[in-house]
Amino acid sequence: MAIIAVAVFWLATRAPSGSSLAANPTPDPSDTGWEKAPSSPSPTPASSRSTPKSTPKPTRTGSGGGTDKSPRPESTPAKKPRETRTTPPPADPPAGSSSPQLTAKEAYGIHGRYQRGLSVAQARKDQAAMAKLEHGLALEMTRAGFKTAEMQGTSLATGIWPNPQVWIPRHVDGTADWFVAVSHEPGVARIVDVMSSAPGGWRLVASAADTRATPARFPKIATDGEGYATSLPENATGLSATPRQIARAHMASLQNAEIDARFDDGPWTSEATLFWQQERVRLEQADWKLTLSYRLEGPVRALRTSDGGALVWYGARSTELREAVREGAKVKLKGSAAVRTRDKAFARSVSATYGRMYVTHVPPAGSNEPARVLGEWSDVLESHGD
Repeated sequence: MAIIAVAVFWLATRAPSGSSLAANPTPDPSDTGWEKAPSSPSPTPASSRSTPKSTPKPTRTGSGGGTDKSPRPESTPAKKPRETRTTPPPADPPAGSSSPQLTAKEAYGIHGRYQRGLSVAQARKDQAAMAKLEHGLALEMTRAGFKTAEMQGTSLATGIWPNPQVWIPRHVDGTADWFVAVSHEPGVARIVDVMSSAPGGWRLVASAADTRATPARFPKIATDGEGYATSLPENATGLSATPRQIARAHMASLQNAEIDARFDDGPWTSEATLFWQQERVRLEQADWKLTLSYRLEGPVRALRTSDGGALVWYGARSTELREAVREGAKVKLKGSAAVRTRDKAFARSVSATYGRMYVTHVPPAGSNEPARVLGEWSDVLESHGD
């Protein structure tokens, strides 16, 4: 979906005897480019899913109309990122084409209707309406975000991301059709949405955002003579690792809090693993322990890039469990997880489960370049403690 999400990491700090440990949901934004949730009650959930505010262009700061209280990315104008702005959208296939094939006009129409529907649903926090717009983990994450906002009594941003560009893979018999839409508003975010056909119609099934002032370089997606992209299976060869292998390696790195040299440094790789290492040490000093679980969920999708590599989309469900080794300090969460636990402090255990989605560039086989994670969407699904 069109989102500005917040990476969800936790920081436990030593507290005097009898007081609570504060679990902070994000690293310092100066390190990662993500917004940091304040420790006092915040105007929106820490991982709120935000679209820019209204037409014709999304505002870069504040809210329009006085109803949107969502925190915004910094308003400092950013340099134009080294983003490849692609070849022209695919042309319609020749008359008499033997296989069903989505056209560029159809894809733009589908994504536009999705964005408009999402904006209305976000304004109303309409859980039921989302079933006609999203599917799978994406739907679960959006509905969870609505629930968090309702519990907190806050509004969600509405609006349309401007000037999307679409890439459409050729139809493959026996598989669902899908396409990618990329929107970039300088100084706000680059959003990458994945739409897929389903029995009830087209639905958003994956999304990821890079909200840094200058997003990482986005690779050029390869297209054929008619402008269509090439989808790759999850076990595709000719890459530094298959799409599924790279997704599993990324999840293993986060779960084990170990840096994987196959990935470039960044907020969703090295910085995240380092943060978890520090979090584990701080919890141990307070006589608590940390257990992380990251598991893939849903299909792994990939498109060929012009350098012979691939862009890969995948989702995951993660759980952070904190347990007291002995009686003493309490843990109190912040951000969306705190909203879900009604801002309580816990003496024995507390857990938070998140839906997460990523887009990653995998270089071709033989390349010395690392894989680059180019964006994330995360939302708290549930949080419990005792």
